[in-house]
Amino acid sequence: MARIPRLGIMQPYFLPHLGYFSLIKYTDEWVVFDTPQFIRHGWIERNRTLKPVEGWQYIKVPLEKHRRETPINQVRIQSHEPWHGKILAQIEHYKKIAPYYGETLAFLRDALAFESDAISTLNVHLLKKACAYLGIPFRSRIFSECNLKLPPVTAPDEWALYISLALDAKEYVNPPGGQAFFDRTKYDRHGLRLTFLAPNHKPYDQKRPVFEPQLSIVDVMMFNSPAQILQMLDDFSLL
Repeated sequence: MARIPRLGIMQPYFLPHLGYFSLIKYTDEWVVFDTPQFIRHGWIERNRTLKPVEGWQYIKVPLEKHRRETPINQVRIQSHEPWHGKILAQIEHYKKIAPYYGETLAFLRDALAFESDAISTLNVHLLKKACAYLGIPFRSRIFSECNLKLPPVTAPDEWALYISLALDAKEYVNPPGGQAFFDRTKYDRHGLRLTFLAPNHKPYDQKRPVFEPQLSIVDVMMFNSPAQILQMLDDFSLL
């Protein structure tokens, strides 16, 4: 089996921001890390779009109550809630200002029509659909289904280390926010390159005086064509 040149590992976020997709595009394989404990008020069940007048708002999927220690892949969606329609209603105001409103609305209607009671499964589906819309590959595997035999993990940076080694990756690529708790010497000892991908997050025209940064990919789609977004995905620095 050939080695994986570049590996990315992330939790399954709900319609995440542009930087998440830059990481997907840059890496050769993607591991959906679906077993960590679900953290409330994170990015698993919600993200941000523009509000009708100014500022931003959350679009989110309602979840069933669960125990605090529940892993992400066991968190369930409140299927009886009409949340699909609420999200579509929340973005309707884009119709007045966004040049790609029609295309983005069609994408969302199709993507959100997927039926699942698991937020992790839904988010993986949305990531696949978004990558297809943008024209980038999504070569993914679900961590909980990999049955990898890992050594005991004693520090936060060892999950990525041991998963990368188990999958025979040459390089592990992480978002820049993790630099503080990664120990490069651990990776060097195993011959594994550690890289941090930092998107430049240049503003695009949101048809407003004040730019709202790092919103959901939905907002990016509203104001940019897939060809333009592909160029934006390649605008980053490697640390």
